[in-house]
Amino acid sequence: MPVFLESKTKPEKLSPTFERRIAHLKNIMTVVCDFTNGPAREPDKPHSHPHEQITYVAEGELFFFISDEKHHLTKGDIFTVPPEVPHCIQNISGFVRLIDSFSPIREDFLKKS
Repeated sequence: MPVFLESKTKPEKLSPTFERRIAHLKNIMTVVCDFTNGPAREPDKPHSHPHEQITYVAEGELFFFISDEKHHLTKGDIFTVPPEVPHCIQNISGFVRLIDSFSPIREDFLKKS
């Protein structure tokens, strides 16, 4: 399907405070991530993956940690993550919406039928 309407696309609820919507083609994936767990006392656990990642902050305020750096980000900011580089976030505002793009696609995010 080439069009995903937010009003007609049911989010995947991964926890009481995190849900996402996914669209992808063969080589690129976009994930809309909604977090309602802020403000968080601590950052999420750092993680890494073999995918290139570009993330747009659509709503909210957060700290982005990559390697030994800490960045304060707000609506309209963008961050990038090279493959295999540890990174994480810490939500500052109550609601944060991130728009992640990955290449190649995150097979681990796709539902197994």
